[in-house]
Amino acid sequence: MTSACAVDNSRKTSPAPLAQQPTVVGAVPNVPMRKDVAPTSPDRLILSSNIDENDKGEFANFGQWKDVSAFIDQLVAKDGFTRAELEAVFSKTRYVESAVRLMRPAPPGKTKNWQAYRARFIEPVRINAGVQFWNTYADALKRAEAEYGVPAEIIVGIIGVETVYGRNTGNFRVMDAITTLAFDYPDTPTRDARMTFFRGELENALLYARESRIDPFSLKGSYAGAIGLPQFMPSSIRQYAVDFDGTGQIDLRNSAVDAIGSVAHYLQVHGWKRNLPIVFSATVASDTSTEDRWNAYIGQGLEAKFSLDELVAAGVIPSPALANAGASGLRFGLVDLQNGNAPTEHWLGTDNFFAITKYNRSFFYAMSVVDLGRAVRAARGY
Repeated sequence: MTSACAVDNSRKTSPAPLAQQPTVVGAVPNVPMRKDVAPTSPDRLILSSNIDENDKGEFANFGQWKDVSAFIDQLVAKDGFTRAELEAVFSKTRYVESAVRLMRPAPPGKTKNWQAYRARFIEPVRINAGVQFWNTYADALKRAEAEYGVPAEIIVGIIGVETVYGRNTGNFRVMDAITTLAFDYPDTPTRDARMTFFRGELENALLYARESRIDPFSLKGSYAGAIGLPQFMPSSIRQYAVDFDGTGQIDLRNSAVDAIGSVAHYLQVHGWKRNLPIVFSATVASDTSTEDRWNAYIGQGLEAKFSLDELVAAGVIPSPALANAGASGLRFGLVDLQNGNAPTEHWLGTDNFFAITKYNRSFFYAMSVVDLGRAVRAARGY
């Protein structure tokens, strides 16, 4: 699992949050999480007899799909499920055509535009909600910063971009959405890899439900199966979510404190470094001969691996703020934010910038998180 949510849009302009649904529905129950111990009693999935009249899917009889049957065999052998309980699950699972449709890539030829993307997230409603969120949970944010080294503004930025602080967490049944994408992902060049990814998430959703002693169909989230305020995929919940409010339970749907701690923990695990600057503006030399040199540093992966001297020699011109920050000994990656017909913006990202891209593999996403956090901090006035 390489990201908290299920986006596969490295350096693309598609919306960062996977779940921007208009209605927040029933909450994921409070659940105990034991990631290092197999469940003992009960050790079977809990399935409610209730029917969700508001589910968005169609009956598909997944149990008769050849690939689903083989998947059941794998989980029986690997995870100790019984075939009967998994067949019962898939007999209730619905096909979600809208999940397939929303996963299809945008039509070719659409121009990337960072400023248009940014305007969707750095706007008054989200900033004001962020101020309220920060004021309400200031103590938890301060504690997360102290424990994990992640500044409050970055945590606030991520939760704000993902779900507008819990307003838009998604109302798809996670089992329906993930199963649909695991076995009928749209026909794209990455189809096989994405189906493998979603089959892993489906396995984790079932394990999560069993460990937590909840009905897997009680889980609600985005059309790609991301859950709660921080939009964690099931595997990320099992690996990185923390009980930050000390209740003995992890609840990313209802507990903002758990969400705060879990986001900070995720970033720390994925390379966040305490007190390290995040990103610096830069320009690039405009002459044709130099362009060939600095352009070679574009698209070199989601990591900071170049020295400042290398980049300067290639025609990258860092802002004075970088020198003033005493960051000359750091490693950087050259970030390009395309602006349609307007000039492309260039930035130098440190390890911390690229830690954010592990949450969502997009330069646009990472910069919107940084900018929203800064805007909320400025709006608070201190």
